[in-house]
Amino acid sequence: MKKRALIVDDDENNLMLEKDLLEVAGFEIFEAKNATDGIAIAKKEKPDIIIMDVRLPDMRGSEAARILRQDKEMNDTPIVFVTASVMAEGREEIKNITNSGSIGKPINTRTFAQEISQFIR
Repeated sequence: MKKRALIVDDDENNLMLEKDLLEVAGFEIFEAKNATDGIAIAKKEKPDIIIMDVRLPDMRGSEAARILRQDKEMNDTPIVFVTASVMAEGREEIKNITNSGSIGKPINTRTFAQEISQFIR
């Protein structure tokens, strides 16, 4: 059975690159360009993993993650933040979100799908 991933990113190029890399690795992909749509799709589709940008047009990715963590069906879904923010405050913002991790931008196209897969139990 295919692993199901939701990618939430407002940058079309990042979204397409991540989608292509994960599809080649055998994932079924759902996508959203803002946090509000991402939350709705996550609750409807119940993906195995959520890949989320930290900076989204309608709210921070960390805030969207906190909203998802309040839903008991989404509490165990791993959330991986893909972010250019390697500053201390960026890491601080996401470190208290349970079952989450981060991958820095620019992503390594050769290892991205493998890195994402490591977060799935």
